[in-house]
Amino acid sequence: MSDDLILLGHDVPAASRRVRPLLRESRTFAVITLVVVIVVLWESAKLLFHLPDRKLPHIGSILLEFGTRTQGGSGPYWGVLMLNNAAATLGEALTGFVLGGVLGCLLAVVFTASPLLERGLLPYVVGSQLVPILAIAPMVVIGMGHLGAPDWLSKAIIAAYLTFFPVTIGMLRGLRSAPPDSLPLMHSYAASSSQIFWKLRLPASLPYLFTALKIAATASIIGSIIGELPVGAARGIGVVVVNAAQYYNSRPQNLWAAVLVASLLGLCFYGAVVLAERLIVGPQAQT
Repeated sequence: MSDDLILLGHDVPAASRRVRPLLRESRTFAVITLVVVIVVLWESAKLLFHLPDRKLPHIGSILLEFGTRTQGGSGPYWGVLMLNNAAATLGEALTGFVLGGVLGCLLAVVFTASPLLERGLLPYVVGSQLVPILAIAPMVVIGMGHLGAPDWLSKAIIAAYLTFFPVTIGMLRGLRSAPPDSLPLMHSYAASSSQIFWKLRLPASLPYLFTALKIAATASIIGSIIGELPVGAARGIGVVVVNAAQYYNSRPQNLWAAVLVASLLGLCFYGAVVLAERLIVGPQAQT
């Protein structure tokens, strides 16, 4: 019997090591398959419904747009221009992601420590997300401009506004997800509130926190782009989208290329959070 247990103890990690590369390969294959399916459906729809380029350009035309020069051939390549603007948006989103994440975690800790404050403030936290972001964004951008704040800060605040809510809810749920028997056990050992937090509540909350952060990552990109739309921002992928939309009838592939860059930006940010989750929480978080 003991030999069987020893064998089982060695076989499970070995099997796990064999399965993980297969999982990675299957995910890679799934992504490639999805891209191929999208391209096939895209081109098939264009062919079957006889859609003109101004309604649906070819995938190849969109990709070739990155290698086209701006300003009638005398300016930089569109690909370089879009990447530079995407970097500006990423900086705004990252700042808002950090600000919103910190605020959300602090609110969750306060609500966990004080149910009275949770009952009083949580409805306002939920209500804050019912206000259309398109109504708030111009007020934030113009207000911060009157205060002399840098242009990127208003975009970061809008990103933080969309970020803090999922982090608050996810972290709050995570802090309360500790096994029911663990709290009485910690109290029986005379553990302090800080010890309970650092040794029990915080580790239990990490899977929930990273789930919320993955939502917040894409939300911060959306918030930054929305902040770039209303009042003539100088840089950002949102600026490129607005400018490209004005010339959509004559150059539709330019707008689609900008949308593609914005989408890839969100996917990359999401992937960075997934990577951080694997490093901090462990591979079991992905199962």
